[in-house]
Amino acid sequence: MQRYFIIFSYDGAAYHGWQQQPNAITVQQTLEQALSLVLRGEYTVVGAGRTDTGVNAVQMAAHTDLPEDTDTAQLKYKLNRVLPRDIAIADIRRVKNDAHARFDALSRRYDYYVTTAKSPFAHRYSCRVSPDIDFEKMNKAAELLYEYTDFTSFSKLHTDVKTNNCTVTYARWHCLGGSYWVFRIEANRFLRNMVRAIVGTLLLVGRGKLSLDDFRRIIEQKERCAAGDSAVPEALFLTQVKYPNDIYI
Repeated sequence: MQRYFIIFSYDGAAYHGWQQQPNAITVQQTLEQALSLVLRGEYTVVGAGRTDTGVNAVQMAAHTDLPEDTDTAQLKYKLNRVLPRDIAIADIRRVKNDAHARFDALSRRYDYYVTTAKSPFAHRYSCRVSPDIDFEKMNKAAELLYEYTDFTSFSKLHTDVKTNNCTVTYARWHCLGGSYWVFRIEANRFLRNMVRAIVGTLLLVGRGKLSLDDFRRIIEQKERCAAGDSAVPEALFLTQVKYPNDIYI
């Protein structure tokens, strides 16, 4: 058997997140079922990380072990034929047998989309915010994330991780034109619910409900209840997972 990385995207609206769960349809389960159907055997996949219910991915990666002589172009074609239309395979790449989709990832990037105007088309993939929200102030608050590594205040409670430390390397709001904005954040790793909790708290800053000092104190308290509510999931996209080049064969 040979290890391969599967690179794919999905609309998360119909799924209870990435990770396999009892009595719930997940992206992992759907991908594994498609692999098993096409290759006529039992196959499992390990993802680069978890995404919550309703969250989308432009670029997700997962590894699996396949027969060494697998025709990846043909497998990609067959998987895309049997997978539902909200999951699409972009590439299947051969990697070293000890390569790991989660642990070998150098960084992940997420984009969160908001709009300041009502639109019948934008609500599915963006969060509507007030037209007078202060994006400049939110960017000043986002810069504070660079000063910290413990993000317990933005983590879902009772998770199974050993540490809540992350290194944020980029965090900024960008205007996409008109009423559309995106918050882009990149880090070596993310905690469960972290991006949506950060966005929800930044929006309180932008609305004048929190000051920059309040935002700093929230991080330092290391208490999830100190931060704002999580922003809605449908506006969040995992957009990139970076790996070292030497894992590919």
